[in-house]
Amino acid sequence: QVQLVESGGGLVQTGGSLRLSCAASVRTFSMYAMGWFRQAPGKEREVVAAISRSGSRTYYADSGTGRFTISRDVAKNTVYLQMNSLKPEDTAVYYCAATITQGISDVYTGRYEYAYWGQGTQVTVSS
Repeated sequence: QVQLVESGGGLVQTGGSLRLSCAASVRTFSMYAMGWFRQAPGKEREVVAAISRSGSRTYYADSGTGRFTISRDVAKNTVYLQMNSLKPEDTAVYYCAATITQGISDVYTGRYEYAYWGQGTQVTVSS
């Protein structure tokens, strides 16, 4: 069983930055592709960014391109989402997700491609 615990959310002003962390309790973290999703009230959960097992490939939704950076630290079993130049429309609950995969360079952008989810962390950007 994989457990994912997010942290780093909070309240920030427009233009500010936050770094989200997701710690995975799994022995074979390097076998998992990871993703960050978000869900605003009344909206569907959407992908924000994703990273391959190896970390060599990443994906960003248009909303985060140029502002967000996803990375992973295998030694710490942790994936990060650095968010800069935050906007009020970034306000949402952010979820970390994991899926085991054989493809070391594959990234996954669909919510149904992920088997494991964290509990979410709230990000609120004030205008």
